[in-house]
Amino acid sequence: MFDKLGLPKNLLWGYIGLTIFMIGDGLEQAWISIWLVEKGLSVAKASYLITAYGVTVTLAAWITGVLVQTLGPRKVMFFGVIAFVIGSIGFIGIGLRNMEMMVMLPFYAIRGIGYPLFAYSFLVWINYSSPINRRSTAVGWFWFTFSLGLSVIGPWFSAMALPIMGEKSLLWTGMIFVIIGAILAILINKDTVAAEEIHPFSIAELVKAITILKRPVMSIGLVVKSINGIAQYGLATFLPLYLISFGYSKTEWLHMWSSVFLVAIFANLFFGFFGDRFGWRNTIMWVGGVSYAIVLIFVWLVPQILGHNFYIMAVVLCLCGVTMAGYVPLSALFPMLAPDNKGAAMSILNLGAGLGAFIAPAITAVFYSIIGAGGVIGIYSGLYILSAILTPLLKTPDELVAKEDVAVK
Repeated sequence: MFDKLGLPKNLLWGYIGLTIFMIGDGLEQAWISIWLVEKGLSVAKASYLITAYGVTVTLAAWITGVLVQTLGPRKVMFFGVIAFVIGSIGFIGIGLRNMEMMVMLPFYAIRGIGYPLFAYSFLVWINYSSPINRRSTAVGWFWFTFSLGLSVIGPWFSAMALPIMGEKSLLWTGMIFVIIGAILAILINKDTVAAEEIHPFSIAELVKAITILKRPVMSIGLVVKSINGIAQYGLATFLPLYLISFGYSKTEWLHMWSSVFLVAIFANLFFGFFGDRFGWRNTIMWVGGVSYAIVLIFVWLVPQILGHNFYIMAVVLCLCGVTMAGYVPLSALFPMLAPDNKGAAMSILNLGAGLGAFIAPAITAVFYSIIGAGGVIGIYSGLYILSAILTPLLKTPDELVAKEDVAVK
């Protein structure tokens, strides 16, 4: 059964543990900033807190690959759990008691280190331990279980439990989910990584998270991955305002936007299968690049042509979730671009994910007041076309050697 589904049986407990861990990590995602303001924190201070969390998430994601490459995934995942627990105890148990910003900020930032070390270490583990002909599918299952916990079950459980438990008790409950998930993924999961994949620990190995960018293919890959998340992070910064001007309500926007991610988790799974059958680069280029660019144009056009039409707009936005998933095979392709340094390659993949989260709102901030929603969407769309153009250049070393041999002949 597992073979038919493309789910690596040897990593099954890892996937289950990841889902449960991400439930605990995602419990406060939708309400923490609002609640902190209600408790007396200023909007600016709440923003600083979330920003600090985002910075540590990005930095931790960046170094995860090289840490796994030198320490092995199991140890790095354990460090992620420790960071989450320490950060949670300081943030919930000490900082929230008197709303002390000087305590909350560093501990919430430490808490942010936890999930990248845990989740992205497991993503590297999948790339070490899954067969290459099913790797895109295996990665699709990663993104499915990751999103299922973080963006679906976590917020759903939070909505059900908040009226009963209250915010602080719910935050403590998150630690229970995290610990259970960690036990399953780290201890019950018995898969082992081949010894030759783990390099001796050294500063030189850690620095490879930067120096590997000297390879042109890795720099190109960084650009493609950075573009991957631009619409996901950017649309939320201005699209509600654009839609409200055509008569859409905030409630309609929230329903449509949540539907995007519900659709995306199943699309992640589908395009994992699809990528293994029709080619990783083909899927990234035509679904993630070209199709996403076209769908974004319709995001702008539908209100212009139809005005307020909730159902058509919801379908178009859900297509964003579908085409977003076209980038799933990129997580399988990246380590193949540097088979001698898979961990460092995955660090660059994670760095690209973080950069996308920063670049997207920056584009909105600079251009929205000048060229409006249509102009910003046009920039996003153009970037996805650029991504499609660059994707064929993401060749593995073996492919580059074969190309040189053909050229010589």
